[in-house]
Amino acid sequence: MTLLTVHQDNHPTPATTATTTATGTATGPHPAAQTDPTMPRLTTTVPREYVHRSTLAEVFLTGCEQTGDTHYTLTAQWPRAHTFFTTPDGTHHHPLQAAETIRQTGLYLAHAELGIPLGHHFLMRNLHLTTHPQHLTIGPTPTDLTLTATYTPHHPHTKRPTDFTMHITITRNGHPTATGTGRFTCLTPTTYQRLRHPHTTTADTTTNSTATQHQPPNPPPTHYGRTLPHDIVLTPTPHPHTWQLTPNPHHPILFDHTTDHIPGMVLLEAAHQAATAHTHPTPTTHPNHPTTLHATFHHYTEHHTPTYITTHTNDDPDSSQTPTTHITAHQNNTTVFTAQLTTHTPVPQRTVSPR
Repeated sequence: MTLLTVHQDNHPTPATTATTTATGTATGPHPAAQTDPTMPRLTTTVPREYVHRSTLAEVFLTGCEQTGDTHYTLTAQWPRAHTFFTTPDGTHHHPLQAAETIRQTGLYLAHAELGIPLGHHFLMRNLHLTTHPQHLTIGPTPTDLTLTATYTPHHPHTKRPTDFTMHITITRNGHPTATGTGRFTCLTPTTYQRLRHPHTTTADTTTNSTATQHQPPNPPPTHYGRTLPHDIVLTPTPHPHTWQLTPNPHHPILFDHTTDHIPGMVLLEAAHQAATAHTHPTPTTHPNHPTTLHATFHHYTEHHTPTYITTHTNDDPDSSQTPTTHITAHQNNTTVFTAQLTTHTPVPQRTVSPR
């Protein structure tokens, strides 16, 4: 069986000050206050260890309640000015923030509700995501979200659902913001070590795969739909529609914790940047919004082996506003990742002069 991955998980044991309710909702360091019926129920994030994040600020989930045998309702919050998951014009939450929220939901439910121990490793085989840009606008306050999640075990008779698909809907004030489906597989530490040998689980991030020799100069970040140079994960090559994957291994979001391979969110970001560069070779003041993403993770993407990203689009003359870009990542002539990404560029509103 081909193993596919989106994230490697090296994370500490949860702090002893954090407690969790029977439904997995984090209660914080003062459990006594939670048992007092006169005290209001307070909002906090779920434990960062359950979503495999090192930084508390990057935990988006805030609570969970089981509503059926395989159904859960969760709450989440996106900050108004995230340092990475914001569109270049600052008006919208970045669609990949929905992908990260879906990733966190799958991991959290696996640990807090399905009994998967901390220290296990997760593979995401695929991710299918649809977003609605009109409901991704940034408002005057943080964006509070409600998620409904349903899991489908692929081996229902096992003691723990170690291979399952999550179906997740994200709503905002009752409006659909994003829907997604992802298949997760859990591996014990022993199985993972055997699978990854001889690769180390504590990769040296002081070095990274070197950029292509004699490569063309890198365009400005806006060419890739970003505003800051350190957010760019691609370097041009002499070949058209081909880039080398060269992420900053010290990026605080993309490399939140140590991994022994390239995280899946880096590959999703590379797909978005490559699609943006392919579809809009001339930067525009009207940013494109990815609306659908279908991604498959075929193999581990290693740190120190050159990875190349190639793109092509459909030759459909009627798809000028919603082009679909096909993205392939390969190492050593082996495909490690594929994706299809459809974007929508808002049409500028025409100004009508009063008569």
